[in-house]
Amino acid sequence: MKAVIHYDYGSLDQLHIEIIDRPAIKDTEVRVRVHAAALHVADCFGVKGSPFPMRLASGLFKPKYGVPGFDLAGQVHAVGPKVTRFKPGDAVFGIGNGTCAEFASASQETLTNKPENLSYEQAAAVPTAALAALHALRDAAKVRPGQRVLINGASGGIGSFAIQIAKNMGAYVTGVCGPKNTDLVRSLGADLVIDYTQEDFTQRHERYHVILDNVENRSLADCRRALTANGTLLLNSGTGAAGFPFLVRLLKPLLLSPFVRHNLRRYLSTPNQADLVLLKGLLETGKLAPSVGHVYHLHETPAALRHIDSGHARGKVVITIPWHCSALAE
Repeated sequence: MKAVIHYDYGSLDQLHIEIIDRPAIKDTEVRVRVHAAALHVADCFGVKGSPFPMRLASGLFKPKYGVPGFDLAGQVHAVGPKVTRFKPGDAVFGIGNGTCAEFASASQETLTNKPENLSYEQAAAVPTAALAALHALRDAAKVRPGQRVLINGASGGIGSFAIQIAKNMGAYVTGVCGPKNTDLVRSLGADLVIDYTQEDFTQRHERYHVILDNVENRSLADCRRALTANGTLLLNSGTGAAGFPFLVRLLKPLLLSPFVRHNLRRYLSTPNQADLVLLKGLLETGKLAPSVGHVYHLHETPAALRHIDSGHARGKVVITIPWHCSALAE
């Protein structure tokens, strides 16, 4: 199969197309013929090998499997002997391993059937970003109807889903973004949109029950000032720092939180089929819609990751892998 691959940590430009073996699958895994994959900043980290803690998952000294990508949408090609939920030919979306390739492996627990009303490119844009937004607002912040929720980085992958999910939960939502994306954020349902080039959300008089900060471009003290007395600040950015400063930024709110009234926290979003099914229902009923920004072809994956690495990606960045070519052969 064709795959985008790298063998060492370093520049995004080292990624290249290569013919490699199709991934083997374990008893409870599925091999998916990938029609589309979506990328996010963690894929940039995985290629660079930085921040260093990323290597605990991807490989300490070199990548264990140097094909980037987690999100996918495609058709089941083969199933392991203990797979009970899917059969070859099923259209699926979810999370796999090394999805910037013609085939990728995935656990049956991190896939579900593709929403019928979405294209493969739209479906691939959903899994990790929408799950991260759901787990932040529903599980970590426990957003309630009537609460004021602010999304910093509202036009990005997670932010664009977070606006819609917070609105579905009955919140009054403020989105923070750049001037080119204010119309997008408003169209996603934000009640108020703040252009960060014109106004600093931390200097406003309004106080928020929940702030989901996907950018972390304001100090912890400034963000706390924008919270209600018992408000929750969810920090969700790994960009902008490295080495010791990264560790300080990572740990400071967690160490401070027990000593203040505010709930300062980071959170983990663990993919699971039940929540993918929940998202599928929201997508099929029109209560949730993916915002696809740029679409690239497989050979353009380095450019796609550079676009994400710039910090100004709009919505989700998607890789499309057409299957009208010789790759259709078994």
